[in-house]
Amino acid sequence: MKKWKVVAGLVLAAGLAVVPVGSQEKKAAAPKPPMSSNQAVLETWNDIGRKLTTMAEDFPEDKYEFKPKPEQRSFREQLLHVADTNYFFTNPVEGKKAPAQEDFSKDKLKSKAEVAAYVKKSFADGAAAIKAKGDAGLNSLVVDPYANQQVRVIDFAYGFAEHSGEHYGQLVVYYRLSGLVPPESRPK
Repeated sequence: MKKWKVVAGLVLAAGLAVVPVGSQEKKAAAPKPPMSSNQAVLETWNDIGRKLTTMAEDFPEDKYEFKPKPEQRSFREQLLHVADTNYFFTNPVEGKKAPAQEDFSKDKLKSKAEVAAYVKKSFADGAAAIKAKGDAGLNSLVVDPYANQQVRVIDFAYGFAEHSGEHYGQLVVYYRLSGLVPPESRPK
């Protein structure tokens, strides 16, 4: 019995001796430096823009007017809403006047190709505005046209990215109710 305790103790000691060696190997590579503030905001902005643009290009055109309920926006109108409201961010950041109102009416951009191009352009324009600000410019102030309040550009950008993310989530439901799998949920 005493012999087994000694053997078990040696096995345990050998196992514990190996653990620090393994963790030292992982520590050999230095961690990557953090992204700059501008890079981080751009990554978030561009990621949600990519997801929504992909949906705009992927969803069947014959389902673009689909609404889960009659009082809700159609798939097309949801995309136009997101793209339109992006200019409530982009214009003030570029020193321009915010749009008077959004326009996702049935008379505006009816085809899938037109809508997808507009969504893509709205995110590209926002990304260009963020990039032009640079790290220091992200702390500059603009007036939020919705709240009539001064806000830092970085906070404003993240707010609009969040808004777009909320609509992305809604459009996932449109996909599911149409019997489709959203692009981000498909196996890679």
